[in-house]
Amino acid sequence: MIMRFLHKFSSPPYFYSISGRLLPWLTLLFLALLAYGLYGGLVTAPADYQQGDSFRIIYVHVPAAWMSMFIYVVMAVSGAIGLIWRIKLAEIVSISSAPIGASFTLLALITGSLWGKPMWGTWWVWDARLTSELILLFLYLGVIGLYSAIEDNRTASRAVAILALVGVVNIPIIHYSVEWWSSLHQGPTVTKFAKPSIHIDMLIPLLVMAGAFKVYYAIALLLRCRNELVQREQGSRWLGEILENK
Repeated sequence: MIMRFLHKFSSPPYFYSISGRLLPWLTLLFLALLAYGLYGGLVTAPADYQQGDSFRIIYVHVPAAWMSMFIYVVMAVSGAIGLIWRIKLAEIVSISSAPIGASFTLLALITGSLWGKPMWGTWWVWDARLTSELILLFLYLGVIGLYSAIEDNRTASRAVAILALVGVVNIPIIHYSVEWWSSLHQGPTVTKFAKPSIHIDMLIPLLVMAGAFKVYYAIALLLRCRNELVQREQGSRWLGEILENK
């Protein structure tokens, strides 16, 4: 039953139709989560006993860093699906994820520098976590550049899928870098599920903001996929029928 649903969802006409219905609801959900997360993080969460109010940048920095890794995995997995089973929509999801992931990675690096200046006394250090996150940005840019350099969309999708799969090795390096090497970067807090090293009043808004960022990714991904699908399917009967009914 699941495979049948996935097969149906991968159909371009069905995807275009269902994504159009989902977008308004996802937008409302995103706005609600964002409002609650920002209010909780900036207003109700107590100041940190060491960092004061400067810690509040975590409500953007941490979810952005999480999303930078999450989106790369989605890009690599969907690229692999497109590479193996030749599913057009999987190829589109893969390449459409790259600019969004690059944006989140850049946001994580910028907010990390803003946070690092008062904490470490410098905007940047060649720390293992920071360096591997910077490499992730270059991987995203490499995927975008490679896709743009190849004229045929299907050939380009296969090429970027291979590049994305090679780059997956960087994801566990980013995640475990603070444990494997001596690092200035703060160690794991939220991921210590048995006893998170963060107060519950700070943790809840952080998780809500992480949810808001994921919903935003879903919105941006659907919009980019729809645009890419229209470009690839120009002249197709199903797209012509949809455009005629608008």
